[in-house]
Amino acid sequence: NIGNENHMSFYIEEEQKQSEITISIIEETSGGLLGGSSDIVKENIRLTYDYRTGRWMGDDYFKDDDGYGHYLGDTYEVWFNMYQSDYDHDGIPYWIEVNVLGTDPTIDDSQLDPDNDGIPTSWEWKWGYDPFTWDDHENLDPDVDGLSNIEEYKMRKRFANPNQPEIFIEVDGMKQGGIFDLAPHKFPMEAGQMLIERFAQHGIWTYIDNGEDFWRDGPNNGGGEQVPYHQNLDDVTGKESLSFYKHYFADERKGIFRYMIMGVEGGFTNPCFYNTFDTIIVGTGLKDSVLVRGTYTPRAYKVGIAKVALHELGHSLGLVPVTFPGNDILGAAKRYPSMPDEEYEKYLNQYYSIMNYQYIYRDKLLFDFSDGSNGAPYDQNDWVHLYLPAHRIDMIAYEEPVDESFEDFEVVDNYPGVILEGWAYDTNLTDTYELECKDLAIVKNTDVSVQLYVKNKPEGDERNLRVYAMPDVYPTHAQYSLIAEGRVTENNTIQLYNPDEYIESIHPLFS
Repeated sequence: NIGNENHMSFYIEEEQKQSEITISIIEETSGGLLGGSSDIVKENIRLTYDYRTGRWMGDDYFKDDDGYGHYLGDTYEVWFNMYQSDYDHDGIPYWIEVNVLGTDPTIDDSQLDPDNDGIPTSWEWKWGYDPFTWDDHENLDPDVDGLSNIEEYKMRKRFANPNQPEIFIEVDGMKQGGIFDLAPHKFPMEAGQMLIERFAQHGIWTYIDNGEDFWRDGPNNGGGEQVPYHQNLDDVTGKESLSFYKHYFADERKGIFRYMIMGVEGGFTNPCFYNTFDTIIVGTGLKDSVLVRGTYTPRAYKVGIAKVALHELGHSLGLVPVTFPGNDILGAAKRYPSMPDEEYEKYLNQYYSIMNYQYIYRDKLLFDFSDGSNGAPYDQNDWVHLYLPAHRIDMIAYEEPVDESFEDFEVVDNYPGVILEGWAYDTNLTDTYELECKDLAIVKNTDVSVQLYVKNKPEGDERNLRVYAMPDVYPTHAQYSLIAEGRVTENNTIQLYNPDEYIESIHPLFS
């Protein structure tokens, strides 16, 4: 029921400094001889709102583990926002405008961009950026999810948060191919919810545009369309999915969203342009559902589709056979990769993952990547090897139509590292501030490596420091992302913008 948003207002005395707020999760239960019902409070979310700053603390707070304005329960997620009366309706409290930013509290700053960096004052204030200093929002990606800050800003109506890793997926169905094509080629809501819950358990938000009302005001060719019927969207010869990718998947979404098509047959992830794995095909026909997956009930049918979607999404997140032999390993007569039978059997049995064909359908309870509990070398913790921006960079494995198996793929890894003209990698500064700068990268599934770059010839008071981070997902292919900008002083200390330090000095938060 995402997008079923509600609004409530409460009167507060003019001089009140804070309010205690409780959001209750209530379950309505029915029972009894007369069919009555009762409400049971399952959980309370307790918050303290500060009227000077417009921020809140408690069970949710800025840059917490599951995102600001978001609460993750055992069986639910809640998105919320709190704000107060505001003359100019820009969401910045009067006290902040007068005492911190020095802006005019009568002028709407949600439309102003005094530093000309492409994002207005109100968004920069909310997420901790200096509205009067140019930020490289085209490249900044502090949560290393593949969405730059500019793209996070574009997706703000969809709960996008620059400090919270996210996955966006657009799903289109397919028209049926006649009276014998009985299964609807659509993505079941329950299958989407399974994906959302699985990633939420690991600190990653997942948003799926399947054509619901929440996405209704998106691009004209958004999710939920029905592409023309095609029996088998082959992943190598012809790249038949290219026409759908070009004409049913909006250009403005490419790079932000992954594109998933509910086809008749198949299950694979393939590149439509260059070698970026951002297109997923899931077969929903009766042949795939009954003969391949062995799903004979409506519930099993939906679970089977969810399993394929999670498996293929794993490929789009960097889990591919050329980096770990257990990915796509088969328990059939035709075996690949080639290795001694004893070693092959160990990969086949010990790698307990949705990425292993041995388990994807045979184990009816499995809906997860491996946690690595069986130990290396025949098992791996898939979660720490997921690379969220994988759909935006060329995969290192190149497939040709003549390739018979994954062993025939060409592997090309020519990533040169950070290329930044006029800047130099400072090893001493990196060693000194490594731990501090690692905390700037909001990556939930693994640790990161950082590199600090200093500008050779800064002009005036411009920023001369850039901090880059790369998730430690090897052997998954990854690249460095810009996560922060700042200044290096003459005595070789670093300065990063932090408005909370100044606010705390003039108004202790939640004292």
